[in-house]
Amino acid sequence: MINEASFHQIVEGKQVGLYTLKTAEGLIAQITNYGAKIVSLFVPDAKGEVADVVLGFSTLDEWLTQEVYFNGINGRTAGRIRGAQFDIDGTTYHVTKNKGEHCLHGGYHGFNDKVWDVVEVSDSAIQLHYLSPAGEEGFPGNLHVYVTYIVKDKDLIINYEASTDAPTILNLTNHAYFNLKGEGRGTIHDHTLQVMADEYIPYDDKAVPLGTVVTVDNTPMDMRDPVLIADRIDLPFFASGLGIDNGWALPSWNQPCENPPLRLAAILEGGGRTMETWTTFPCMQVYSGNYVEKHMGKSGQTYDVQCAICLEAEMFPDAIHYPLFPNTILRPDEKWEHSTIYRFL
Repeated sequence: MINEASFHQIVEGKQVGLYTLKTAEGLIAQITNYGAKIVSLFVPDAKGEVADVVLGFSTLDEWLTQEVYFNGINGRTAGRIRGAQFDIDGTTYHVTKNKGEHCLHGGYHGFNDKVWDVVEVSDSAIQLHYLSPAGEEGFPGNLHVYVTYIVKDKDLIINYEASTDAPTILNLTNHAYFNLKGEGRGTIHDHTLQVMADEYIPYDDKAVPLGTVVTVDNTPMDMRDPVLIADRIDLPFFASGLGIDNGWALPSWNQPCENPPLRLAAILEGGGRTMETWTTFPCMQVYSGNYVEKHMGKSGQTYDVQCAICLEAEMFPDAIHYPLFPNTILRPDEKWEHSTIYRFL
């Protein structure tokens, strides 16, 4: 495990720390309040051998300067906002352009790059809070966000809550980079992936949604049965993203529900481990680490492209521009709640 003292620093005037959560079943999660990031996730395989299954670094200094999206909370809006602008109630808001003409993951300094407040911590849970002030990266409203990480049995549970004092848009996710063989142990080409979705969200060549939802039938997006990632990742269908970087519409995505139920969204297998992703979100964004840069990770091995895969449960990207998509406007009289569980079998 990583030494907690290596994260004990003041950043942006706030104390940063590293917190270790454990279960009797051998699952250990190390969480930092810098970016609300998962620093390590130790999981036993069927033989009881333990590996750290998320990418990352051993010191806070490395986290501050390398691969800013590793394992953090993306917000205010995961994914891209077309043209880096949107309208709410007749007012146009211009947000940061940090991906060409678009806004990606909330701008240059999204929630993954902020020091969160530690609200409460125990041996098995930590709750973090961030106040995103009105105007940050161009977004309206003072937004209070709470993220709670809980370890239970062989589950890592992420609960999200948010409220605002003015209408805004919101789409949070965790951007964990998984390699079930263990971080630094090669690519994820030998993993199998199953996505429980009959439909997907077409994107343009800049990974911005086109505003439609179509069937996966007779397309490479049909992963309702497990597929070997190596058999799909280099297909022409995925060429614009240099690999998989696509969104699936999960069952019942278009049925409004005040308290959406948890549903099984995806199953990833590799290295003798199986991970289910359960979520209340309507979209599963899968990203196969196509732009991971060469950095030395926690194990002393050099990371490279496609050495991990992200299973990002979230709202539909850029939903503010498409009435067909589930609503992402949060208003002052509403409470925003969602959950995702990474379950190891």
